[in-house]
Amino acid sequence: MILRPAIILGLLLLLAGCATRTAEIARPGRTSLGTPLVIVPARTLGNYLLVETKWDRHGPYRFLVDTGSSTTLVTPELVARYPSRQQPAVAMPRVRVRSASGESALLPSTTIRRIELEEARFEDVPVLVHDLRELSAHFGVKIDGILGFQLFRETVMTLDYPQSRLLLQPRYPAPLHPGTAITFNSEQRTPFIPLKLGDQSFTALIDSGSDAALTLNLAGLEPDFETPPRSGVVVGTLTGDHLQQVGRWRAPLQVGDYTVPRPVVDLTENFSSLGGGVLRHFTVTFDQERNRVTFHRETHAPVPAAVRRSSGLSFTKLPAYWRIVSVVAGSPAEAAGVQAGDLVTRINAEPVERWDFNRFEQLIANADEIRFSFLNGTQETERTLPVFTLVP
Repeated sequence: MILRPAIILGLLLLLAGCATRTAEIARPGRTSLGTPLVIVPARTLGNYLLVETKWDRHGPYRFLVDTGSSTTLVTPELVARYPSRQQPAVAMPRVRVRSASGESALLPSTTIRRIELEEARFEDVPVLVHDLRELSAHFGVKIDGILGFQLFRETVMTLDYPQSRLLLQPRYPAPLHPGTAITFNSEQRTPFIPLKLGDQSFTALIDSGSDAALTLNLAGLEPDFETPPRSGVVVGTLTGDHLQQVGRWRAPLQVGDYTVPRPVVDLTENFSSLGGGVLRHFTVTFDQERNRVTFHRETHAPVPAAVRRSSGLSFTKLPAYWRIVSVVAGSPAEAAGVQAGDLVTRINAEPVERWDFNRFEQLIANADEIRFSFLNGTQETERTLPVFTLVP
């Protein structure tokens, strides 16, 4: 899950959570690349990369790439369309997964016959099955799956955020990539790297499935906040909701040779993670054969850490209305009497169905105030709420 200002992935941030199986992770039965360099176009949704591909008449298919997840999640529809020849779709043992909050849930597991990304073909892919309709509604585009880190084990995979694309290459010979290379630990089947906050060292998960810049577990660290943590909105995960705590760290974050001054920090009791809020400034290449990740940026200038603005609201999004999940304590929205459970039908006089993820993000980033229309019975009531700075 953008924990920047907007709706903060109000409902299904299993992206921020990263599903992690407790059992051994199976690899795809076969991975084949039709060309030495496979380029998969992507779209940027906030701090996420969404790849779009078409390999049959039912496409296009859209997938989020989540390096923080050891498993691949797909919709029941995709499983029904491509059942494994070896494991019938009706045979779905449940697997326990863990979310960012540290809680767990059971999801059906199976194998699907194939996933194709342009000239890259993954066959007999082990997956977990989950209904992604709420996540699709949140982004305003149908999501067919979430591609986990282990899917790309037989390739060198690059998340090229600046050019909005995914690159796949063979593991041999070793591809040459500019930038700063860091060895990662993949014992959890996901990439963990060493980072520094000032002179304090810690380990963090590289999590392209998180919209935050830096999610931090304070265990073993001396707190050094320039702006003390405050409560934000309720953030949804695969296994439930948790209240966001966010502040600004005084010392710079060091990622290899690159520096992020005064990073915005989301607190967690689970793994620390480096999320899309920082990753989006880089081209990030993962070589799982050598346990090496390379960060590249055209400039070594400090990575900007902007203020975090907010409407004070998080939502569950439905076609006809957005239901408010939480209201930030002390926000203008709370002062105006807005409550969890209220229904929003219009934003700046336009029906909510016209406000996709990126458009609403831009509104939060640039507007001084927003006009929300609330449904009360059969009547609509309009309230103008200031956009405020959650973390200066």
